[in-house]
Amino acid sequence: MADLVLTVVGDDRAGLVSALADRVSAAGANWEQSELAELAGAFAGIVLVSVPDDRLDELTDSLRSLDGLLKVAVHAGGAPSAAASDDAASHDVHLLEVTVLGNGRPGIVRDVSAAIAAHALSIETFRSRTLAAPMAGGTLFEATAAVRLPAGADASQIRAALEELASEIQVDLTVV
Repeated sequence: MADLVLTVVGDDRAGLVSALADRVSAAGANWEQSELAELAGAFAGIVLVSVPDDRLDELTDSLRSLDGLLKVAVHAGGAPSAAASDDAASHDVHLLEVTVLGNGRPGIVRDVSAAIAAHALSIETFRSRTLAAPMAGGTLFEATAAVRLPAGADASQIRAALEELASEIQVDLTVV
């Protein structure tokens, strides 16, 4: 079995997920995991599929037939990194959930992700959105990240760094 990561984008309309799922299923592949969303009138996402080795070309060719409906890029899935494998083997991996909420402005994602990277930590998932600020007007920016904390790592160090950053860039921060 081969793991493939599919990135998809197209104009949002009914039936896109169904069309993609039909091609995946017809090639004997299994839809393992996905993140799909409508963003500013576009449909975009990422999908992990596993496909029998002998049907890899069939799936790839079938996905090309979606051109005009969806642009699909196929990427070979890789083995997890050695650090991730070691952490998983120890069963002592902890995910910190970091939530940021503040007035929308450029640079929030850059600043938060740089603080996480400075501690050599990996972001497992990242979700963000903007929303209307109740009563105050304007736009709020909200982001939630799941950050992998390796076995034996000290969560207090990253928590302190993120709290200091939150004070500097004037956002509310929660680390759980």
